[in-house]
Formats: sequence, structure tokens, C-alpha cells
Amino acid sequence: MEPVLIVLVVLVVVAFIALIKTIQVIPQASAAIVERFGRYTRTLNAGLNIVVPFIDRVRNRIDLREQVVPFPPQPVITQDNLVVNIDTVIYYQVTDPRAATYEVASYIQAIEQLTVTTLRNIIGSMDLESTLTSREVINAGLRGVLDEATGKWGIRVNRVELKAIEPPTSIQDSMEKQMRADRDKRAAILTAEGQRQAQILKAEGEKQAEVLKAEGEAQAAVLRADGEAAAIRTVFEAIHDGDADQKLLAYQYLQTLPELAKGDSNKLWIIPSEVGDALKGLGGAFTGLAGNGGMNGGAVAAPTVAAPPATQVPLDPAAGPRPLDTDTKGAARPRVDPAREYRKIDPE
Repeated sequence: MEPVLIVLVVLVVVAFIALIKTIQVIPQASAAIVERFGRYTRTLNAGLNIVVPFIDRVRNRIDLREQVVPFPPQPVITQDNLVVNIDTVIYYQVTDPRAATYEVASYIQAIEQLTVTTLRNIIGSMDLESTLTSREVINAGLRGVLDEATGKWGIRVNRVELKAIEPPTSIQDSMEKQMRADRDKRAAILTAEGQRQAQILKAEGEKQAEVLKAEGEAQAAVLRADGEAAAIRTVFEAIHDGDADQKLLAYQYLQTLPELAKGDSNKLWIIPSEVGDALKGLGGAFTGLAGNGGMNGGAVAAPTVAAPPATQVPLDPAAGPRPLDTDTKGAARPRVDPAREYRKIDPE
């Protein structure tokens, strides 16, 4: 009985192993390559699959999702003979599991080497400044070459990114100095523009202030002139409404004469010929008051006003000497004829 039991146990184990090898469960977004006696037979898709045990063999399972593979920094020489280290990242996806298995031995290594060579070709035709500022151009060039080369491998390159571009240390120091100089230059330009704008605004403000001040002074002068004109008009109307006689006007005239002599620079004072008429009128006024018994009913003597000293000579010598008059002290003095024209004489 023991040999029979052993045979039954062996058969059960073989059947269990055959069942396991017969049923193949493939996860989603994955595929499996099946070989029969070493030859490609079919590709197993996601789900439950049945294969012939001990005859069909699943060679490998391939992930069909998009993969990300970073590559180590690669030294690349630019057109201006500078060595830069460039890190790249490749985003790829397997579209044909059979081609990815049989067309290339290791598609990851193939993509890496192809990326390095393509990157050197692209960077070799660009200088350092273009390399640092043209990442999109480099990415597009890499993707085009890789996508064309990996198509027959069943690989689709979706995106290529340059993770880092590191120039030499000396170049980095020079670039930092240049950037610092550019920043200082821009700061100086902005400061100068700000100062200029401030000066322009200040000048415009002063100009507006002067204009407003001039307009204010002009309006004040106009208002002052209007006020003076109104005052003169009021005085003139008051005089005419009051019907002032010649005596009052003569008295006002004499009160104005001392104002003409005020001032340190007045060295010559010309007495008009109308002073005599004013004095006569004023003397007549006082005489009238005396004849009427004075202000308080008493007698008031008319004041004697001396004529001003001779300050003019005739312009025409042929007219002969002027007749002489006597003043209040009996001294002889030339008579002033209002009808004749005389030349002014400086008392000094």
C-alpha cells in the first residue's frame, strides 16, 4: 500500500503544479510574453489566461505604464569648448511588448546611450549661453531623435527633460559677477530715473506754484485797483454831491503840498504857479470870515501869506526883465507872470 500512496501523492503534486502553470493571471497595464519550446507564441494580456503546462513558458512580464528613468550627469562639450554636466530624465512607455523583448537586449540601456549621444550632438552645436537658455529646444530635439529611434523597439518616448545644467566652477563665478554687475546697473538706472522723475515733478510743482502765485497777485492787483477806483469814484461823487466851493479845494490843495516834499531823495521842489491862486482863494476865505465877525462872532484878521521865492526865470531873454514886486518886508522880488513860460532853477 505504501508505494501506491506515494504514487498518488506524486500525482497530486504534479497536477497541482500543472494547474498553477496552466492558469496565468496578468495584472492590469501589464503583458506577458509566452514561448513554446523557445519560440515566441503569443502575448498574454491582462486577466486570466490558460497556457499549456511544461510546454509554454512565460518569459517575462512587461509593465505597460509610463516609466520615468533618470540618467546620471553626463559631461558634454559646448561649441565654445566648455564642459557642462547635464542630468536628463526620460519619460517612456512600452507600446509593443514583443518588440521590446526581441528587438533590443535592454531597452533602458539603449535609451540611455542614445540620449547621451544625441545630447552631445545637440549641445556641441550651441554655446554656453544658448545651452542655458534653450532647454525647450534641447528637449524637443532629444524627443524627436529618441522617438524615431525607439519606435522599432516598441518604445514611445513621451517627454525628455533636462533636470540640471552645471557649468564649470570658474564659469559660475564669472556668471555670478556678471549677474551682480547687471543688477547693480539696473539698480543705478532705476535710481537715476527715480531722481529725474522726482526733479521733474518738483519743477512742475514749483512752476504751478509760481503760476498760481502770479495769478493770485494779478487778481489782487485787479481787486486793489478796483477798490481804489471805487474809492476815488466815491470821493468824487461825494465832492460833487456836497458841491464843494473853491475855498475848500484850495485848502485841500495846500494840505497836499507838504506830501510832495517828503523823502530823502527830494533835492529839488518845484512849486506850481497854481499855488498863488490857491493862496489867494484861501486868503479870501479868511477875509470873508473876518468880515463876518469870525467863527465865534469876533474879528479875525486875514493871514498874510508870503509868495514863494523866485524859482523860475523867463525862457526868452528878449522879453526883458520881469517887473519887480515887494514882499511883506519891503524887499524887491521879480514878479511871476502866469502867462509866460519860465525855466526851472535848482536852488542848490
